[in-house]
Amino acid sequence: MYIPEHFAESRLDELHRIMRAHPLAMLCTSGPQGLDANHLPFLLDADSGPHGRLIGHVARANPLWQSVAPDSEVLVVFRGAEGYVSPNWYPSKHETHRAVPTWNYEVVHAHGTLTIHDDVKHVRSVVARLTHAHEAGEPHPWKMGDAPPDYLADMLRAIVGIEVHITHLEGKRKLSQNRGTADRSGVMAALHERDHRALAQAMQQTG
Repeated sequence: MYIPEHFAESRLDELHRIMRAHPLAMLCTSGPQGLDANHLPFLLDADSGPHGRLIGHVARANPLWQSVAPDSEVLVVFRGAEGYVSPNWYPSKHETHRAVPTWNYEVVHAHGTLTIHDDVKHVRSVVARLTHAHEAGEPHPWKMGDAPPDYLADMLRAIVGIEVHITHLEGKRKLSQNRGTADRSGVMAALHERDHRALAQAMQQTG
């Protein structure tokens, strides 16, 4: 990934924050049929190894778990806040007209090795952790015990566990850091007007 210095994000806590806030990621692999990408929700286990690990699952019908060699190198891409930026939002544009459209965004690339877990006990644990994490904000969280045991057993047999041991992380936050204070303020104001608050907040955090 091309990362100009002023857009680089290397703080581990910030990279992990983006990964947690945007768990649906793109798992990029290379197998006998060439490059492939699967869009999967991942749970970050930040305490496993220096960079953490990712856990999730795929459908048993998905050829990924059989076509990718054990311990293959993979790339998992997490996209954070993002959105279009019009040059009309820059006060300087109305003075000099030296501005063009762009796109602001946050992204994290997690490089690592893939492990497959075709084991019902492991899969049950993965589903339990994913459920606990994503149901936490619900007023009446769903839990695995709410499903009939035979139905749940069928569902667990239909999926395979996956795990990515992260070897290194790359982060990029392209949030108008290359523009002056007035232009940045103009972009944030326009984003708030359009209810793109997550991107405006991300810009504000970069100072």
